[in-house]
Amino acid sequence: MKRFMLIAVILVSLIALPLFAAGEQEGADSMEYKVLHMYTALDTEEAKLYIDAFTESTGIEVEYVRMGSGEVLARIEAEKENPQASVWFGGSNTSHINAAEKGLLAPYTPNIDFTLSSELHAADHKWNGFYTGAIGFVSNKEFLEKNGLTPPDSWADLLDPAYRGQIEMAYPYTSGTAYTTWATRIQMLGMPGALDWWEKFDANINQYTKSGTACIARVGLGEASVGISFSHDILAKGIAQGYPVVLSFPSEGTGYEVGAISMIKGGTSEKESVEAAMFIDWIYSTEAQNLFKAYFRIPVNPNAEIAEGALKLSDITLIEYDAITAGIEKDSNVTAWRDRIGK
Repeated sequence: MKRFMLIAVILVSLIALPLFAAGEQEGADSMEYKVLHMYTALDTEEAKLYIDAFTESTGIEVEYVRMGSGEVLARIEAEKENPQASVWFGGSNTSHINAAEKGLLAPYTPNIDFTLSSELHAADHKWNGFYTGAIGFVSNKEFLEKNGLTPPDSWADLLDPAYRGQIEMAYPYTSGTAYTTWATRIQMLGMPGALDWWEKFDANINQYTKSGTACIARVGLGEASVGISFSHDILAKGIAQGYPVVLSFPSEGTGYEVGAISMIKGGTSEKESVEAAMFIDWIYSTEAQNLFKAYFRIPVNPNAEIAEGALKLSDITLIEYDAITAGIEKDSNVTAWRDRIGK
């Protein structure tokens, strides 16, 4: 068994991070607006692409901190009496759902010219989805060839002794990617079965990381042989970067995310409500969603372009993933994982 220290991770996240990283570009009309403060669960390079484009388009400066979805949730909860940001940008909707259940988010209906289907937003719009993506496996081609293996195409394949100490993914309590994986196994096997499966799977883990995308480059560099991440991230950060990796999916079905954006309740969000609303509206624009091509995300705006090679949910075998239940039960699901796997 491996030992993980959730409290330490959260404390480091809350104390050691710099308060905000400022956007670099000044718009001509920036003096008309306040600075928008934001937490993002997107990787820094990608978040900066969208934030810089927003600043150029609107003149609104953005200061932001990048953390995993679980870390953002912990920070917002810790700051609930004195919120330090207005917008939570990105990350699986399960964490946003959990935050909404805790009363940490404010409702906001995006001002858009198309209809968001019901699975892409909360009934009260305390979270709104702006992209989708499915969990997949990334494997190092050289490792597979050397060991006479084919890319794993079932959850059972990940238990193969050939992968002993060769698999990497993130902690389910710091990463929305990893929590989606954990919730997927719970929904497929039930909690007792999922815990039994994960205990066997854990024997093949080399290390857990904080970020859901960290495993991709490590698999590409041969520092690990298999990773679990979202398919769009594997395409963008693995295959498109020229790493010798291959993407595969479990044939029995996989879970998926609705990437969400939310307005944080109270404090800063009330002072920056205009700027927060403008950013949320903007991220649904064709201008913004066309930028998703660079990271193979599937946009929800029907007028946006889709990157060549990007995979829609309809292209993949999915389970009937229940994001609402996964979000509401996140705390107890993570506790069950740590009690069995993390000690």
